[in-house]
Amino acid sequence: MPKIHIVTDSTADFQDDVISKYNLHVVPLTIQIEGKTYLDRVDLEPESFLSLMENSQELPKSSQPAPGIFKELYDKLGENGDQIISIHMTGGMSGTVESARTAAELSHSDVTVIDSRYISHALGFQVIEAAEMAAAGNSVEEIVARLEQIRQHTTLYVVVDTLDNLVKGGRIGKGRAMIGSFLKIKPIASLDGGEYTPVAKARSHKQVVQYLMNDIKQKTDGKTVKGIGIVHAGGLAMAEPLRQQLIEAGYSNIKFDFTTPVISTHTGIGAIGFMYYTDK
Repeated sequence: MPKIHIVTDSTADFQDDVISKYNLHVVPLTIQIEGKTYLDRVDLEPESFLSLMENSQELPKSSQPAPGIFKELYDKLGENGDQIISIHMTGGMSGTVESARTAAELSHSDVTVIDSRYISHALGFQVIEAAEMAAAGNSVEEIVARLEQIRQHTTLYVVVDTLDNLVKGGRIGKGRAMIGSFLKIKPIASLDGGEYTPVAKARSHKQVVQYLMNDIKQKTDGKTVKGIGIVHAGGLAMAEPLRQQLIEAGYSNIKFDFTTPVISTHTGIGAIGFMYYTDK
């Protein structure tokens, strides 16, 4: 019986023990900063990246893996007839999923490419369930159908602490940023639907935490929370109080970590990502 291999990319924010436990294949994105190119989470860790970015005059750039890298992996994994499900970060932020699709068309292996529409642990939610289902003997069709359900019941917020990187990235103008900085505004954006969409503003870390706590309580009422993730770009002033309040409210199994440089580049230092998914 053919085996199903699960492939993803480094923006899933997985630690080595998780990658090993679920036998995942993780393809790294690349980060260019100060004239040097690094492989995400291979020769550049998220925490050390923050100090590089803080001292850089220019906004770092991230690049998706080349189709050839995906094709080489697909060819190897599928050489004996095994199937592959390749699940990647939202196409709204990167060309990674398109690179994977190009490689799938070039490969002789049986590859199904999925746009998760998310990033970080919200991407990871789909990858882990896919790996668990594959190990349990589910078919590619069954796994793909389950991933669609997870996407429909996932919520992801990104909160920035400084507007500098949003200005450098062209997401907001300098005038708006000056006013926002003066008012100490912390923009709260949704990544639901695969794109960065502002949904609220807060003027303190405490207000951010309260907004996110109110959101999860309202949206999960009467439902089972299947997973929660908090990631940060040095944003412990928001991330740690949020984690503590979630624990006090009875939520458990909260994934907590530094986020990928790909997100940090867009959001800047001090940002957090908050995500969860439910059973229905």
